[in-house]
Amino acid sequence: MPGKKGNATKHTIYQLIRAEIITGKKKPGERLSIDILKNEFGTSVTPVRDALQMLSQEDLVTIKPRSGYYITLVSLKELNDMLELRQILELAAVERAAEKISDEQIAILEKVHAGFTTDDDANYSRYTEENTNFHYLVAKASGNHELARQIGHLHDRLSRFMIIVRSGKIMSNVHDRLIDRLKAHDPAGAKKAIQKELDEARMRIMDKIMQEEAGSWHLGMGK
Repeated sequence: MPGKKGNATKHTIYQLIRAEIITGKKKPGERLSIDILKNEFGTSVTPVRDALQMLSQEDLVTIKPRSGYYITLVSLKELNDMLELRQILELAAVERAAEKISDEQIAILEKVHAGFTTDDDANYSRYTEENTNFHYLVAKASGNHELARQIGHLHDRLSRFMIIVRSGKIMSNVHDRLIDRLKAHDPAGAKKAIQKELDEARMRIMDKIMQEEAGSWHLGMGK
């Protein structure tokens, strides 16, 4: 686990374990041993437990009473439901944002978009943060902060699926068109722009999972 240091803080531990979950180095269903992790990070139990608790709030880690901590398993039904929910929420968010977004909010979006990096493993952290932040800020511009919070959380849950399809270039192009439509205060155009990203992401994720990754993700039909 590169970048680890002795006496690591809970935030450092959280970031490094999250990186391994999202890039697939830690597999769904894998048990996380607090004793092993505290030795690896050269720290006590408390920051490790706090980091795992933070990851559980993003639904990346599942806490099982009297059993321990595990990388969260996701069923095919759950994945499909999350992608469907994303479409419902994001279409609503961009429609409202196009009506209400301010020049200041546009400038902030453009700044986030300008800093977009590639979505390879080495840049995974900035990639996921930038993409989540971009969509969160668009939703926030709708004026509904609860909607923005829900979209941010959903992107956290989907981040490990988004990175396996390497769709950064497509997203960057879509974000460029979306900003243009938001500037024009064009709700229909904004929805059309985001719909392209939603359709591309859903198709690529499901194809990748079904054809190549189903075994490693242990995706079931249940739930």
